[in-house]
Amino acid sequence: MHSPKHSKKAAFLAAFPHTLPVLTGYAFLGMAYGILMDSKGYGLIWTFLMSTFGFAGSAQYVAITALTTVFNPISAFLITLMVNARHIFYGVSMLGDYQGAGRLKPYLIFGLTDETFSIVCSAKPPEQVNKYWFYFFVTLLDHSYWVLGSLAGSLIGSLISFNTKGLDFVLTALFVVIFVGQWQSQKNHWPALVGVGSSLIMLLILGPSRFIIPAMMLILLLLTVFRRNMPTDDAQIEDLISDEALLNDPKSDGGK
Repeated sequence: MHSPKHSKKAAFLAAFPHTLPVLTGYAFLGMAYGILMDSKGYGLIWTFLMSTFGFAGSAQYVAITALTTVFNPISAFLITLMVNARHIFYGVSMLGDYQGAGRLKPYLIFGLTDETFSIVCSAKPPEQVNKYWFYFFVTLLDHSYWVLGSLAGSLIGSLISFNTKGLDFVLTALFVVIFVGQWQSQKNHWPALVGVGSSLIMLLILGPSRFIIPAMMLILLLLTVFRRNMPTDDAQIEDLISDEALLNDPKSDGGK
């Protein structure tokens, strides 16, 4: 029987290779975050605290704006909630897998990000490895990559003086990458189309400075009202695509 020490080492060695793609992404995004924090007057300590205890990725970028403008607690709360609301669904879907995690469970819940969720859902630990320790080290490694990347960015920002104008665009780029990735990985594009359409409508009506929260509320309303009429699984989506193809096929009865 493996000792607890050896079991943890085996879990770490099993988890590490799965996290290497996350290391690449978090290193650059974390560095950009650290540089931005330093450019706004928040040094190494604040960057460390935010990345360690406020481990929220995109919400941390949003927080920079909240920290450097007139503070509006209601707006900050709503935007943060909307940006990271998807984690509620991640958490619910992982209740069964984390059920027996014991003392590791609070940290597993805290550290659940998009990338960590993808790994723990798709990667299977070897039979001799405790799955909860495997989940723990995946989460810990991903968390460490983000913290180290942020600290590196903060150090670079404090040691090298350069024009950071336009670096804020990294947040926009981050959301575009997430959107494209979700679009490519999912057959059901209705929620994405609802989100884009609602945002454009509110942007045209309210302008760029006031459209975000109303757009998010409209998205939530539309998805709630029309959820029963939207295809929710692959079979329904395939049927919808097949029906559309038949209607557009001139050789079929639907095309006459």
